[in-house]
Amino acid sequence: MQVHLVDGTYELFRYYFALPSHVTAAGQEVAAVRGVVGSLLGLLEEGATHVGVATDHVIESYRNDLWPGYKSSAGVPADLLSQFPILEEALQAAGFVVWPMVELEADDALAAAAADLAADPRVEQVLICTPDKDLAQCVSGQRVVQLDRRRGIVLDEAAVVAKFGVPPASIPDYLALVGDSADGFPGVPGFGAKSAAAVLARWGHLEAIPRDGAAWDANVRGATKLAATLRERWADALLFRRLATLERDAITVDDVEALRWRGPRDELASVARRIDAESLVARALRIAAGRGG
Repeated sequence: MQVHLVDGTYELFRYYFALPSHVTAAGQEVAAVRGVVGSLLGLLEEGATHVGVATDHVIESYRNDLWPGYKSSAGVPADLLSQFPILEEALQAAGFVVWPMVELEADDALAAAAADLAADPRVEQVLICTPDKDLAQCVSGQRVVQLDRRRGIVLDEAAVVAKFGVPPASIPDYLALVGDSADGFPGVPGFGAKSAAAVLARWGHLEAIPRDGAAWDANVRGATKLAATLRERWADALLFRRLATLERDAITVDDVEALRWRGPRDELASVARRIDAESLVARALRIAAGRGG
């Protein structure tokens, strides 16, 4: 079987900026929620059977205590933030397993679920549905892959190497050097995608990189200066790698069958009325009926 693990926070942002506003009579913006629930029902219509959705119930996490510039809710539109709890309620009512994260992040839950499911012999493939480059560290062969549903792109391990120049295990080290603007940390000055990939393709992890740039491969431009900068910013590099490393014990998935979609819950009718999306009920019931549910 295939298992789809969905980044609900990414999907909510995606639909917030993609869809026109829809405000209910009660004054609540709900367009993004409607878009995400409809999209996941579409995933079921495409044949998905086992689905788990991770969300950032609170955008801030322990990582904000480690780095003051780490991503936060500051600057996020209020009418987007207000849809986070509604999304979780709507997805659960639609019958999906939802992991709302507080101290940790949705990405951590996805990484943990992928690790548990990859160890289950009943699971043929785990598809992590997000384009977030953090999750590339979880890719393994063709068994655990990333799926960008919007663009229809699948990244297996060979594709990760082709894209970043390093294997999945080196992705946290790579992000530590080049930075991650989406997560709010800058990386080590001077390092770009090519130089970071060049040293990590050879050495694998930060600790293995020679302190003296003279020992680096000749194709690393400015190796002496980069090595000196890395020595000076060593503590930052290790911190950034920690920020980029996902917590694979964030949640536990004991049984893949817990993720099997078995149809909507009774409360979907009332939730759908509140978000002006009553057609979602008939759609969900139709999918369930088609599966004998």
